[in-house]
Amino acid sequence: MKKYLFTPGPVPVPEEILLEMARPIIHHRTADFEKIFAEVRDGLKYVFQTKEEVFVLASSGTGAMEGAVANTLSSGDKALVVDGGKFGERWTKICKAFGVEVEEIKVEWGEAVDPNLIKDALKKDPSIRAVLMQSSETSTGVMHPTKEIAAITRERDDVILIVDGITAVGVFPLPFDELRIDVLVAGSQKAFMLPPGLAFASMSGKAWKFRERSDLPKFYFDFKRYLKDAKDNTTPWTPPVALVIGLAAVLKNYKNEGLEKIHKRHATLAQGTREAIKAIGLELYAKDSPSTALTAAVSPPGIGAGKIISGLRERFGMTVAGGQDQAKGKIFRISHMGFIDRSDIIAVISAIECVLRDLGHKFDFGAGTKKASEILGAE
Repeated sequence: MKKYLFTPGPVPVPEEILLEMARPIIHHRTADFEKIFAEVRDGLKYVFQTKEEVFVLASSGTGAMEGAVANTLSSGDKALVVDGGKFGERWTKICKAFGVEVEEIKVEWGEAVDPNLIKDALKKDPSIRAVLMQSSETSTGVMHPTKEIAAITRERDDVILIVDGITAVGVFPLPFDELRIDVLVAGSQKAFMLPPGLAFASMSGKAWKFRERSDLPKFYFDFKRYLKDAKDNTTPWTPPVALVIGLAAVLKNYKNEGLEKIHKRHATLAQGTREAIKAIGLELYAKDSPSTALTAAVSPPGIGAGKIISGLRERFGMTVAGGQDQAKGKIFRISHMGFIDRSDIIAVISAIECVLRDLGHKFDFGAGTKKASEILGAE
């Protein structure tokens, strides 16, 4: 049975990228690698839409999240965390592990944060030194208003904005320099359509000022070391060479396609998926601001999400993601990031309809596939 991957990380990897990574390995302290790394540096700046350096870390996205905290904050600092899902919770856990005091803005899962809550919190407590948030909360399929929040934090010289863009960078517009985000992180296994193992991070001039006073422990994720070595087209520590080679090929394709087209492609796939899910008679978990990276669908009453997920896997070879923590058993999540195209979405919607029909869900069979085809076929 052919296998299909529709999880929001890892995502499918294009065959041409797999072939690039299968080439004979090269040493990372050579002119050959430095040439490839120079291309990677340039390409990452293009995708992040920044003139700042974008660091390449050998880790999952969580490593970049940890580095973002360790390189900017100090022991006893207070951080304001937007907690609207599993990965918002992760910011809190990282901060507390480093002795950073946390004030949380609790947001109901499936909803986007109101920027006014952040504005009010900063006004009420001038001791807050950072706002940490997800641009796209992967666990709920919600897109938080990064642009509006950045407009608030950039007015304060003593507050930085740290953004988890792991399912945002390369999916929808998130221009680092223009918005004046202070730290932005991403990961290879999302829109960059690579295997897991690389994380990316960039820091603004304001964030570097915070770095100079930061007293938190840092070694492997010391961004000052990464900045110094990047200028010589290398990394402080041994990089996953094959992944970096694959990254260079991905970034070359990104430039050829163009960021605007990439963002539009993701938006169209997201629209087709969302409208198809609604046509089947299901609700979207993201109530007001769904992300274009993935669609989280609420299972019908009386039918657990686990049955839908296992049905897709066992009958059609399709892997989608389930819910986490409080959403476990209630939702299933379909990715449309990276190496996913129109025919993939139409196929998974058709399979969902077959599984739901056989599980007893009453709906107009074929309505979802028809809706997806109408939207995606118009492109």
